Amino acid sequence: MSAVRGKVCAVTGAGSGIGRASALLFAQEGAKVAAIDRQEDEELRSLIAEMEEHGGEALPLAADVSTPDQIRGAIEQAAKRWGRLDVVFANAGVNGVWAPLEDLEPDEWDRTLAINLKGTFLTVKYAVPHLKRQGGSVIITSSVNGTRNFSNSGATAYSSSKAAQVAFTKMVALELAPHRVRVNVICPGAIATNIQENTEQRNLEHVRIPVEFPEGERPLKHGQPGTAEQVAHVVLFLASDASDHVTGAQIFVDGAESLLKG
Repeated sequence: MSAVRGKVCAVTGAGSGIGRASALLFAQEGAKVAAIDRQEDEELRSLIAEMEEHGGEALPLAADVSTPDQIRGAIEQAAKRWGRLDVVFANAGVNGVWAPLEDLEPDEWDRTLAINLKGTFLTVKYAVPHLKRQGGSVIITSSVNGTRNFSNSGATAYSSSKAAQVAFTKMVALELAPHRVRVNVICPGAIATNIQENTEQRNLEHVRIPVEFPEGERPLKHGQPGTAEQVAHVVLFLASDASDHVTGAQIFVDGAESLLKG
C-alpha cells in the first residue's frame, strides 16, 4: 500500500526543484496533486503531463503565495476539486538579494520576507480549515541558512525568513495537534536546483570573511550537492501516515554540511 495513495496534496513552488520532485513523487505514489506555482507556464504544464503519464491526478494552479486572494483561491480550488485536503507542502521561496546590510534596500527585504515567510503563513492559514476536517500533514521548506549556518555573507533577509519559518512551524504544530494536523519543517542544504537563478548578489566582497572549509563540504556526499529527489523522499515520509506521531520536527537534509560549517 502506497504511503499517500488517495490523499490530496497541495504543493507550492511546484514548477521546479524540490517542489517539482515532491509533486511527481506524490503522483507516482497514488496521490491527487494540486501543483501550485506563480504562473501556469511550460514548466508547470510539463510537470502535469509527467504526473499524468504515471497515472496520477493533477491540477495546475497559478498563484503568488504572497498574495492572500491568489493563494486562498488556489487552496480552495484544490479542496473543491477533490472534496478534501490532506497534505500541504509549503515549499515556494526565493533566495532574493544577498547584499551588505547597508546596501540592502527595504523593498528587497520586504520581497524576500513576503514570499518566504508571509507566503508560508498564508498557505498554511488557508489550508487549515480543510485539514482540520480529517487531520493531515503540513511540511514547510526552510533551510540550513538561518538555522545552523550563518556564514553566507549578505543573506540576511533570506536567513531571517528561514529562521522564522522554523519558529512558525513549532508554534503551529502545537496549536494544530488537537486537530490531528501535523506540522514539520525540512532544512535542506546545497541541493541541485535552479534557485540560484533568482538570487542577486551585490557587493559581498566588502562583508565576506575569508574562511576555508575542509575539502568536501558535504561529508555524506563527498562534497557533492544533494538532489531534489532525495529531499522529496523526506517530504513523502512526513506527508504519510508513517510519520503520524511526528510533529514540530526540524529535519536537516544536507549530508552533514551544516554540522561541518555550523
